[in-house]
Parts: sequence; C-alpha cells; structure tokens
Amino acid sequence: MIIDDLTEARRVEAVRRDFVANVSHELKTPVGALHLLAEAVAAASNDPVAVRRFASRMTHESSRLARLVQEIIDLSRLQGADPRPDPRPVQVSVVLTEALDRTRLTASAREIIVAVIGDSDFVVSGDEGQLVTALANLVDNAVNYSPPGTRVVVGVRRSGDTVELSVADEGIGIAEKDLERVFERFYRADPARSRATGGTGGTGLGLAIVKHVATNHGGSVGVWSSEGAGSTFTIRLPLLLADADVERGYDNDDEGV
Repeated sequence: MIIDDLTEARRVEAVRRDFVANVSHELKTPVGALHLLAEAVAAASNDPVAVRRFASRMTHESSRLARLVQEIIDLSRLQGADPRPDPRPVQVSVVLTEALDRTRLTASAREIIVAVIGDSDFVVSGDEGQLVTALANLVDNAVNYSPPGTRVVVGVRRSGDTVELSVADEGIGIAEKDLERVFERFYRADPARSRATGGTGGTGLGLAIVKHVATNHGGSVGVWSSEGAGSTFTIRLPLLLADADVERGYDNDDEGV
C-alpha cells in the first residue's frame, strides 16, 4: 500500500489559484480605467481643460498599474527557489537612507515629517535591495495612511543579537479584527481608513513583500495598532556580529531607542 499526503500540494494549488484570480482582478481596474480615460480624451479633443484633466487621471492610473506589476514581480522573486541570492553584509544606515530617499517626495507633498531616532550603525546579512524595499514599503504606508501635518517616526535599536527597525505613524490605526491579516497578499483593511486620511491606498502587496523579505533574512515582522492611536510596524533582523561583539559577549537590550 502506498499512501501519499496531498494536503500541502492542494493547499499550494489553492493559493496559486487565489493569487491568479486576485492578480487578474487587480489588473482589471487600472487597465479598464485607462481604456475609459483614453476614450474620454478622444471625445474631448476640442476641450483642452478636459484633456488635461483626463491626462492627469491617466498618469495616476498608469503609475498605479506600474506599481502593481512591479510588486507582483518582487513578490514572485521572493517566493522563488532562490529568494535571497548571495547574502552580503549590509549596513543598516544605508538601508535607512535609501528607504527615506524613496519616500521623501510623498512625505513632503503630504506635509508629513519623517523623523529618525536611534543608532543605525549596525550590519546585517542579506540583500540590500530587498531590505530597502521592505523598509520603504512600511514608511510609504505610514505616510499614505497618516493625516497631513503629522509625524512618522522611524526607530532603530539593538536587542541582543537582533536589530529592530520600527515605523510608527499617528494615523487612525487598524481595527483589531484586521491585525492578523494585514500581511496577507491583496488583503486591505477598511478602505475608509485610507479615505479618512486622504491616503492613496495601496495594492495590498506591500506588507506581504515586507513579511517575505523579513522571513527570507531569518527575521520577522510584527505590528501594534490601536484605533485612534496610530500603528507601529517592526522588522526584526539577525545582526551580523562583529568580532569585537562576539569576544565581549555583547548583549545590551537597552541600547538605542
């Protein structure tokens, strides 16, 4: 008698079907919008004001489409056979600088101050590009889901042999029922959360990418949030300890902020 357990295979197949269905649904929206806007531009060819308005919307939808496609590509790579090729020493300070550079324009446009606290003079092992993308996704979410004129705080601290990168906002928070699912692909909390703050919303893939990056680097990601009190997302990554740290048995949980 030969018995094969097909539970995992069926689970993976179900996840794949759901992913394809979700991707198809997400792509239909911006593609359909671009089609309608193109028709509107053609019909309003004699109205410069209308043409500029429709062209602006087309730019917005095409940017949304480009972001969605890029995040699908990123997520596919992270879930591939070699999700973290050639791990190398990565300076946390470099990751922090690059992530903030990516989100500076959005934060400025929404008059949101991004403050950094803690010492970022640490080194981890991994892929710099993936780590920058993960942290930038958290900062971008914090900016988009925060009221204009508020502050986003990016904190760095060391806890034993782990470095913690946290992003805290002053937004309206996430409902408790949504906390366990925010890292699922294409899952979005109540859309009113974005509308209430003037945010642009997202593709529903950003936090899934963050989770995969953290996991692929031997770390984890967590979230604290309370409605009306903002949210804090924290990435925890194993430190690449220097020889001096190993020799003196470094284990100071109180360094940093």
